Amino acid sequence: MLGWADDSTLRILLVAAVAVVLALLVHTAGSALVLRLTRFMPVAAVVAGHCRAPAQLLLPMIGLQAVWQGAPDDFPMISGIRHGNALLLLLALTWLGLRAIRGLAQGVIARHPVDVEDNLQARRIHTQTRMLARTAMFVVLLAGLALMLMTIPGARQFGASLLASAGVVGLVVGIAARPIFSNLIAGLQIALAQPIRMDDVLVVQGEWGRVEEITGTYVVLKIWDERRLIIPLQWFIENPFENWTRKSASIIGTVFLWVDYRMSLAPLRAEAQRACEASSDWDQRLCKLQVTEAGESAIQLRLLVTSASSGQNWDLRCSVREALVDFMQREYPQYLPLTRAELSVPRSDALSLLD
Repeated sequence: MLGWADDSTLRILLVAAVAVVLALLVHTAGSALVLRLTRFMPVAAVVAGHCRAPAQLLLPMIGLQAVWQGAPDDFPMISGIRHGNALLLLLALTWLGLRAIRGLAQGVIARHPVDVEDNLQARRIHTQTRMLARTAMFVVLLAGLALMLMTIPGARQFGASLLASAGVVGLVVGIAARPIFSNLIAGLQIALAQPIRMDDVLVVQGEWGRVEEITGTYVVLKIWDERRLIIPLQWFIENPFENWTRKSASIIGTVFLWVDYRMSLAPLRAEAQRACEASSDWDQRLCKLQVTEAGESAIQLRLLVTSASSGQNWDLRCSVREALVDFMQREYPQYLPLTRAELSVPRSDALSLLD
């Protein structure tokens, strides 16, 4: 009887080894076939490449699970082996799901580069893809962990006791998990409604910067001076902010200048037009000089200039402002803003000053 048991054990172990070898052979042949079939499909090829490693673990686990389920119940430690193999199988499935989602997201992003002149559509797709992929990966990971815990009797009982005694424990868990789920829901809202996208230009609490990264819980805003502002996703749902590239990156900028009342505006308008035409940052849509305020000692001029992006507009405003100041210093220095005062002096002192 002992010899039969030993022979049976050896046979089952041999079958398990054969199942693993066959599964690896199927994986090798299948990988080559899938890569060949998807060589003209960029997104599918990226997904296949990401799924190759988890599939190498998944296929042997499937073969071994069939072997252990067919093994007799008196096989040594068969219960623990079946349970361990089931856990590894669920782990491989979860890994496969995560890698497939990541590969799909990277494939879609690679198909829509943002290093082009008109990248509004690409930035929209990047934002939606990243946010939806992170949400899907969170759901898959949560489902995988839940399924693995359901295979453990102790964990099943613990979960059932938690559900049965909701009360205070449920309240505490709900309060503790609220930031996680609120950011998860905010991420879905941002992915679908698109109030912000990757590379958008935002003004948040007085800080100007570009969206550098959108994670599952926060947004990284790269400030113009290389600082990084970290903002929770939920903040963008609950607070107002400026988005300078919501529909288009084009923008109107202003240049203010104070001059004397005697200054003729025609030369300044001609100089402003010349400065705009000389700059590559001007998009030729608008260059308009207007008087916006008349003060006690000078008038305020406002020049409106347009550019294709906020960065170009900043450079254009600086160059036009410098050109106008230089023009007045060179051609009309007497019409720069002056502070006037009337001095009252005795006649004798005035005659002495004249002498």
